[in-house]
Amino acid sequence: MGKCEMICAGFGGQGVLSLGMVVAYAGMYDGKEVSWLPSYGPEMRGGTANCAVVVSDTEVANPMVSKPDIVVAMNKPSVAKFVDAIVPGGYMFINSSLIDTKVDRKDINVVYVDTFKIAHDGGNPKGTNVVMLGAIVEKTGIITKENAKKAVAYSFKAKPKLIDINLKMFDLGCESVK
Repeated sequence: MGKCEMICAGFGGQGVLSLGMVVAYAGMYDGKEVSWLPSYGPEMRGGTANCAVVVSDTEVANPMVSKPDIVVAMNKPSVAKFVDAIVPGGYMFINSSLIDTKVDRKDINVVYVDTFKIAHDGGNPKGTNVVMLGAIVEKTGIITKENAKKAVAYSFKAKPKLIDINLKMFDLGCESVK
C-alpha cells in the first residue's frame, strides 16, 4: 500500500472523528505507522469537524493532509471544501442521506452511501459512521476487514453492549458497495 492519506469530514456529532480514530487503530493492528489529527470548531456538536488520518508503511513525518487519497464527506459543506483536494485516482465517499449533489470530477472514484437508511434499517440509526467505515474498507482496502472489526470493538470497549450492533453496521456498509 505504501501510504494512504484520508480526511473524514462532517458535522460535529456525526462520528467523523471516531471514524478516523477507528481507521488509525486498525492501521496499528495492521502493523502500519499511523497518525490521527482532529480539527473542529468551538461549536462541537452541530459545528464542522474533520480529521486527517495517515496510514503508512513507513514513519509518518507530517500528520497534516493536503492531498488526500480518500475523503469522507458526511455533509454538503465537506464536499465543497475537500473535493478539489483529492488526488487523481483517489476516492470520495459521500453520505447520500444528507447530500443530494453529484460530484463532477471524472478523475476520482465517487462512492455514494445512504448511511442513514442502511443504519436505520439495520437497527442502529446512530451507526452511520460505522456503515461508512465498512464502505471505505470494502472499496479501498486501506485497512484489513479483520482489523477494522477489531478496532470497532476496541472503540466501543466502554460500552460493550454496542459492539455487536456496530459490527453489524460495518458488515452492512461493506455489503452496500459490493
